[in-house]
Amino acid sequence: MIPVRNIYYMLSYAFRALRENGYKRVETESFENTAELFAAILISGITLQVKRGLGREYIEATESLSSPKGKLAIAESLKRQTHLKKQLVCTYDDFSVNARLNQILKSSALLLLRSGISKPRRKSLRRLLAYFGDVDEIDLRTVDWNFRYHRNNKSYQMLMAICFLLYQGLLQTQSDSRTKLMDFLDDQHLSRLYEKFLLAYYRREFPQLSARAAQIPWQLDGDRDALLPVMQTDVTLSHRDKTLIIDAKYYSRALQSQYDKNTLRSGHLYQIFTYVKNAAAMKGQTHEVSGMLLYAKTDESLAPDQTYSMTGNTIRVETLDLNQDFSKIAAQLNRIVEEHFNLRRT
Repeated sequence: MIPVRNIYYMLSYAFRALRENGYKRVETESFENTAELFAAILISGITLQVKRGLGREYIEATESLSSPKGKLAIAESLKRQTHLKKQLVCTYDDFSVNARLNQILKSSALLLLRSGISKPRRKSLRRLLAYFGDVDEIDLRTVDWNFRYHRNNKSYQMLMAICFLLYQGLLQTQSDSRTKLMDFLDDQHLSRLYEKFLLAYYRREFPQLSARAAQIPWQLDGDRDALLPVMQTDVTLSHRDKTLIIDAKYYSRALQSQYDKNTLRSGHLYQIFTYVKNAAAMKGQTHEVSGMLLYAKTDESLAPDQTYSMTGNTIRVETLDLNQDFSKIAAQLNRIVEEHFNLRRT
């Protein structure tokens, strides 16, 4: 199990906003579970957003008005007989704080209040909810989480990610209907966070490298590539005439068992081999391309730790133990770059 403290560090790399001054207090706190961590992040994030001003958007409103504005709904006015009160039904755009992103923040905060978090954090959330008096609560199960972010709502991006993880981690008890949060995220979300963390770590700590989640084109003899899958890497590190392709793997079991023998998962090895060989063919013989399967360490007693030379390219398989002090995690990630590129962390 990954310590909550390390989940915070991974989030802080994946989301640059967590490194702002307003979140410094979160870094120094201790948390018993992810509910407390997410509560602390939301408290800091909502506080910052309130200081900036809650985002607004134009929302269509319809009501009876004595001073008409917007579009007049004559048929609806006759139906309601609003002329008896010397009013007309009007439809207009209201620049309101009752925006979707604010509704999600409010609803997530209310869920946390029902999750059994500590009294000080419940008190802080209730204080912040006073600023959401004109914002509706919504059912988070109805939310389409694919938002488009721009200059005016960019500050909400990390908060929406936390709200999504919060919602996904909710478990309902059957005894008193109180909301409880699991003490850790499920493997699917941790896998995605693991990928984002690795890429963000190398981008931040090794700016002299080119760190991207690059796509590798198929090196075909012809130009017909219909039906071929996209080769999307998790992390591609490049510096001068060297490239390292890292495939991040977060699985409950890193190895497979065949005929009472533990072996690497064949699909994983085929995948990284294909990435490396196509990238090498694209870059040419003067460029050195290597690959790595970087597994998050599981409870298995046998952890992969091997280096293979395959038709001129090196493929390394190793594990990263996320259940240790973060300084040791950083040291291993730094060593990978030092060994492949002879570069030091800046």
